[in-house]
Amino acid sequence: DFEDVLMIDGVAESVRSAVVACPEELEAEIVYLVDDGAWVDSGQVVCRLESKELNSMYDNLMVSLESYEAALVKSKANLEMQYALLEAQVKSLDAQTAIANLDSLQLAYVSPKERRLKELDMERAAIERAKLTNKLKALETINRSQLRKQELQIVRWTNRVQTAKDLLDKLTLKADQAGMAIWSDSWLTGEKIKIGEVAYSGMPLIMIPDLKNMKVKIEATETQFKQLNMNDSIEFTFDAMPGKKAWGHITSMTPIGRPISRSSKVKVFDLEATIDSAMTLPEPGLSVNCRIFLKRVPNVIVLPQLALFDVDSLKVVYVKKGKHFEPRQVITGASSSKLAVILAGLTGKEDVSLIKPASNKVKQLVRLPDSLVKKYGVPVPSTKMPMPMSNGMQGGMQGGMSSPQGDVVIIMESGYPD
Repeated sequence: DFEDVLMIDGVAESVRSAVVACPEELEAEIVYLVDDGAWVDSGQVVCRLESKELNSMYDNLMVSLESYEAALVKSKANLEMQYALLEAQVKSLDAQTAIANLDSLQLAYVSPKERRLKELDMERAAIERAKLTNKLKALETINRSQLRKQELQIVRWTNRVQTAKDLLDKLTLKADQAGMAIWSDSWLTGEKIKIGEVAYSGMPLIMIPDLKNMKVKIEATETQFKQLNMNDSIEFTFDAMPGKKAWGHITSMTPIGRPISRSSKVKVFDLEATIDSAMTLPEPGLSVNCRIFLKRVPNVIVLPQLALFDVDSLKVVYVKKGKHFEPRQVITGASSSKLAVILAGLTGKEDVSLIKPASNKVKQLVRLPDSLVKKYGVPVPSTKMPMPMSNGMQGGMQGGMSSPQGDVVIIMESGYPD
């Protein structure tokens, strides 16, 4: 079989992952991380963040809330004291009025002037009592309004404190599901996050992948990218899992390259490939060797490009004939930088040289019939020379490996038989 293969490295990733990210609208320092690659249970703490600004805001809010609560307690005490004083004054007037009423029997024996003074004192006491009673009612209304304002202030500050506390609680990040915890890449460095770094709003910190469905991320150079196509088949192997293989195809190709690093002018192109079947699924983060098949032609004769030579605008191979070599015209098909498919000119049983033989060892050039050349759309040279018929046919082998028709033996030594 002919195979034009491109080798590129990749990394195994999960198709779906649960993401543990920095809370929205927050920036905080990473102070704790669960071990990279550790197995975690649902609800387990996987990361802790710390925000000095948020801690300071929470402390200030708590101080303010406690101050308002203390002010409310003080206001209640003051108002209760004022109410008690007014009630005491009312009771005092009531007592004075009662005493005056007891003395009213003596008014018949005093002068009219004294009687009038006593009556005026009683009227004044009644007026004072009425004023105090009204003041008590007004004080109760005022107290209720003032205390309500202070209570509403406390409710507002309590809500602020609770909001700040909720934000602080969000800085303790827990796993939503059980699985393997994998550190994400930092937005700043592009490398794995670490303790002491700053996490920004929405920045992924921990990934918990679904290990049932995996894919491979590939970074291709510009030269490699130009050779690739969607749905190209891939065979995956893994250094960490010797003997284990997986198979898939390219599903995504980003047409715009990105710098391989910040200061680099070299660009890479991101690709993704599915893992359709596997002996054993790889774990996330595992290095993957990607054998991408650019072309595949089954059951054909294949020769190394080194065995092909240009002679009089013809593609020629040197076939060993006893002590000499016969230059034979061939027609090539699909090819790569190292291999070429032979459509006609060989049967698959010849011994072929990888280097050009000495001229005294070379026989007359054997050309293919014009009809066979035209069949494959190859221009026929204008110079005609007698040539023996050659059984050009499509056989099957790769670089000297066995085929249904026989074996092409590649001769690689620098010397030739006498």
